[in-house]
Amino acid sequence: MEPPRPGAAAATAAGAAERPWEEAKAFYDNLAPKKKPKSPKPENAITIAVSSRALFRMEEEQKIYNEQGVEAYVKYQLDHENEPFLPGAAFPFVKALEAVNTQLRELYPDSEELFDIVLMTNNHAQVGVRLINSINHYDLFIERFCMTGGNSPICYLKAYHTNLYLSSDAEKVSGAIEEGIAAATIFSPSKDLEVSENQLRVAFDGDAVLFSDESEQIVKAHGLDMFFEHEKTHENKPLAQGPLKGFLEALGKLQKKFYSKGLRMECPIRTYLVTARSAASSGARALKTLRSWGLETDEALFLAGAPKGPLLKKIRPHIFFDDQMFHVEGAKEMGTIAAHVPYGIAQKHKRMAQEKQTPNSK
Repeated sequence: MEPPRPGAAAATAAGAAERPWEEAKAFYDNLAPKKKPKSPKPENAITIAVSSRALFRMEEEQKIYNEQGVEAYVKYQLDHENEPFLPGAAFPFVKALEAVNTQLRELYPDSEELFDIVLMTNNHAQVGVRLINSINHYDLFIERFCMTGGNSPICYLKAYHTNLYLSSDAEKVSGAIEEGIAAATIFSPSKDLEVSENQLRVAFDGDAVLFSDESEQIVKAHGLDMFFEHEKTHENKPLAQGPLKGFLEALGKLQKKFYSKGLRMECPIRTYLVTARSAASSGARALKTLRSWGLETDEALFLAGAPKGPLLKKIRPHIFFDDQMFHVEGAKEMGTIAAHVPYGIAQKHKRMAQEKQTPNSK
């Protein structure tokens, strides 16, 4: 090995001393904590409330809670509070929301029309340190927390002006729907499927999700032939709104901010209608209903009863909403993050089937 030349260390030091001040400033700026933008006021923002078990994987912790109780659960969380949770089902969706916010802030620096993410959990406050550490570890911008110490967070959703609530707890989601809040139970897919990091993609079923369950009631009561006749007769009569119509409306409002800057084709939000309806026999009413609301989806896909999973695999949405669990299961199997919306006649039939299968306890 060649020995260092005499004076080499001194030359290095001299070079460092002569480094331009701009370079030195950039060097030290990189060492400093990144300044995060301000959170928008809740009344101006599109608020997405996400439960801790939707955002992060907490199966092991939940098992301890179920088997050993709350004290063991809290102790475990405290003992592991410097270990970040693994990303959960809602994590890619939240990252995509933040990517949209970044672009909105560049175009509209003073606007508060942004996504605002609230962590909504019934965890005890002591567990909050691990949640905060996990959020900072992944560099997520989540400033609002609601930790209710074992109580249901549902009563706080309206106070936060919630536009969408995602949870892994079906009972809490049903409670939110009953309160008139857009909500869904989110599920992890059976396999990982890469999704876009630059464009938020959201796919919606139509009936009992964007629209009311009026048409599904016809199918359940009278069959498909009567349904087709009913839709043809009422083609020009808009369907009533479903539980997630307001969320589509909020997405459309943000899309228009990009359109007004001439960025329709580069818009970082893309929406999809993915419905089992047939285009020829019942598609027109769905599209005319959206038009009557002043809304649209970027793509409308009428599958005429075909499975949704393969098509969703091509779309690769960050989240897909459906009121039928078999569509949710089909999407999960193909790698799509799917969310169940417990609304409408399908839920009544599901409960009746479960009651028939449950043996009489008397």
